[in-house]
Amino acid sequence: MKKLFPTLTRKQVADVVDRKTAAPRVPMIHAKDWGEGLIEQYGDELKRFDKYPEDADSIMIKPVNAENMNLSWSWNTETAHDSRIVIDDWAKLDEFIEKLPSPENDPQMEAAVAKSVKSRKNDRYLLFGWWRLFFERPWDLRGMENLMVDYYTEPENVHKLHSALLNHFIKYLDFAAREINPDGFWTSDDLGHQTSLMMSPNIFRKFIKPYYQKIGTFLKKKNIHWWLHSCGNNTEIMSDLIETGVTIFHPVQKGTMNEMKIVKEFGDKLSFLVGFDVQHIIQEADEKGVREEVRYLIDTFNKPEGGMCLAAGNGIIAGTPIENIEAFLNEAVIYSGTKTCPVKGQNMNSQS
Repeated sequence: MKKLFPTLTRKQVADVVDRKTAAPRVPMIHAKDWGEGLIEQYGDELKRFDKYPEDADSIMIKPVNAENMNLSWSWNTETAHDSRIVIDDWAKLDEFIEKLPSPENDPQMEAAVAKSVKSRKNDRYLLFGWWRLFFERPWDLRGMENLMVDYYTEPENVHKLHSALLNHFIKYLDFAAREINPDGFWTSDDLGHQTSLMMSPNIFRKFIKPYYQKIGTFLKKKNIHWWLHSCGNNTEIMSDLIETGVTIFHPVQKGTMNEMKIVKEFGDKLSFLVGFDVQHIIQEADEKGVREEVRYLIDTFNKPEGGMCLAAGNGIIAGTPIENIEAFLNEAVIYSGTKTCPVKGQNMNSQS
């Protein structure tokens, strides 16, 4: 007895990301991402979605956790990421850099290696990574307002912090490449807001792009795909992201980026983990509207050579009708199976 909706193999997902060939259906990556309050709202009802596939395993760590670094100063650890300030004085930067952990002595990495064994045994595409890179991480450490001013008043210290983070991140990625052998590196920098970038393109190119390029060069050498999450409107720097080596971009946020324009201009150079709109459509539309949007996204992004995976935006949050979640997952599997099947007559979604 085959599964009703079988998962894709490691190679099938990789071929889609590399734009070599489409899989029997669009890969579902973080499509069952239960966001804030959803589990509390629905509880065991969410088990009804276990039948739908998740086509990648994810191992996420925290390579920088200031609370565990035994720094000589304190800060309000209860403050949200958006407003917390760990390094309130650049004079504290040297100690911060000195106390960054080593992957060889990090228990997270030991646990990650153990998890990777099962993933490899089951022929699963494996993502390894962490949230926050060279914008969100300094924002987390300096606070948003400070960081935006730092770009103009403290450029040397910004570059010093970025260089230290780069060296630190490369150590973790090198360890992962040797001991975990991931297929993809997942990370994030929310570079955009609803209408444009969070900073000017020139600031991005001066302070962030050079470090992205070094990450991209390392990953390419190790044959690891780079999955970058960035909310908001990133249109102005899509070419820059491609130049740095980003392999697959997420989420192409609805209402902030023109999907058809993005595919037309960049679809031959970049793959997309398309995020279904969790801000409005899945919450506000009826089931028919949800299914229509799924079909629109697949018709827009999916190609015979692949290049498209599908996610649930940034996560499905409380207040979302459970019928709409069902419509999203069901239509994604069924419709994409009719649109991308590479073998005539094959039906991946039938039960036998």
